[in-house]
Amino acid sequence: MHLFFPPTRDELQWAADARDGDEHLLALLLMLMLKLKSYQRTGRFPALEDVPEQVVEFVRRQVELSEGTLPLYRADRTAKHHRGLVREKVGVKHDQGQARRIVERSIRKEAAAKNRPADLINIALEKVVEAGRELPGFSTFDKMASKIRTEVNASIREGIHDRMSPVQRAGPLWLLEERDSAGTTLFNRLKNWAYGPNLDVDFTPLREQDLTAAGFSQAA
Repeated sequence: MHLFFPPTRDELQWAADARDGDEHLLALLLMLMLKLKSYQRTGRFPALEDVPEQVVEFVRRQVELSEGTLPLYRADRTAKHHRGLVREKVGVKHDQGQARRIVERSIRKEAAAKNRPADLINIALEKVVEAGRELPGFSTFDKMASKIRTEVNASIREGIHDRMSPVQRAGPLWLLEERDSAGTTLFNRLKNWAYGPNLDVDFTPLREQDLTAAGFSQAA
């Protein structure tokens, strides 16, 4: 908190100059500083009820306001005006439509090579910040990553299926039909961890299986 939320002298002067003639000037100063420091930290404006009391108290002490100064707005237009001031101060634009388009392009491009939602979301976050746009809510990133990843994975599966011959498509089904002495299908072997690199592996059992008939090329 001491690292991210202390206002600089320039920020304090900016907040003081931005106040208008409203009667609750101190409350406006506190709210303006809370919005600025929260945005600098998270890239968006949190709801007032989501700002921890410890942060409110810390900022209140930093701007030397009394404990009775509460972070409240009397008019929605004032809150909107403050958001505009903060965006101008940090150099971003509020364009959620464009931000979502950037998120979609980024995730769709990266999902062809990455599958973890966290990786896709982090890349999309970086792209939105680089474009100078206000970040959408995390739930937006999460839903878009889930939806687009599902679409991209389905496209990859369809592409693989379309490139396979009828014999090759039947091959994986053979893994479900053949069973060992314990009644376990060969498909179950795919779940096992791969062995480490070893040149002394005996491939004789594999060579003895009729893989060609199942649609696979003969082992070397």
